[in-house]
Amino acid sequence: MTHIHHETVAAPGAAPVRQLLVLHGIYGAGRNWGSVARRLVRARTDWGVTLADLRSHGRSPRLSPHTVEACARDLVRLEEHLGRRSDAVLGHSFGGKVALVYARMRWRAAGGGAPALRQLWVVDSSPGGGRAGGSAWRMLGVLRRHPGPFGSRAEAVDAVESEGFSTLVARWMATNAVSADNGLEWRLDADEMEAYLRDYFRTDAWDVALNPPAGTAIHFVRALGSRVLDEAAVARIRGAAGSVLLHEVEGGHWVNTENPDALHDLLVAGLGS
Repeated sequence: MTHIHHETVAAPGAAPVRQLLVLHGIYGAGRNWGSVARRLVRARTDWGVTLADLRSHGRSPRLSPHTVEACARDLVRLEEHLGRRSDAVLGHSFGGKVALVYARMRWRAAGGGAPALRQLWVVDSSPGGGRAGGSAWRMLGVLRRHPGPFGSRAEAVDAVESEGFSTLVARWMATNAVSADNGLEWRLDADEMEAYLRDYFRTDAWDVALNPPAGTAIHFVRALGSRVLDEAAVARIRGAAGSVLLHEVEGGHWVNTENPDALHDLLVAGLGS
């Protein structure tokens, strides 16, 4: 059986007793969250972090179908392969929707017994479906209008900036430019990324987001510079049960790059609760 790629992070000399599974966004890979993970495990040595590359991303195989549910099932298979289940899951953007669907699978498998997850962290990701849009959708234009090859990584950065993205985001996106015969090209396939995003916008996971089982807390993290979570979604989250929490932080959609300090502080405090 083919498994998605993963990397485990722990503090030097530590023996973690709990595991946090981290899921990246649509243009990312597990390594994009490496600095967040290493900083977290130094502060919370009782936790280890598993960085997963979703299918068709990073060092994972390119698999079909290109759906949120397929990505979630990969995580179930990965944990069966590892022989352990995560105590908490964090998903950013596309990974946030995958995390919600994965949690639904875990909770149904638990059969109404003890909660399968202690915590679920959904970072700048909407549980609902809707019309395709937002900064992640706009980034598709970069892949299509600027396919490369690029003579240098700086050229890739310039291409992203030319579409209105910040230098910080452009430098992060340019990590997806890899060596090819004529220079650097995107390692992401635009058609595959569009298929994943379209399924993201088709998938509704409000049932999970608003009705977690007793003993499971859901933490939504809203980036104030992003419009992924609109006011209607924020109102629904705020009106949910006490185990559903909303945190608001400064920064744009790629908050792990733009405001890692705020995210770190939330995780250190939240994982201890």
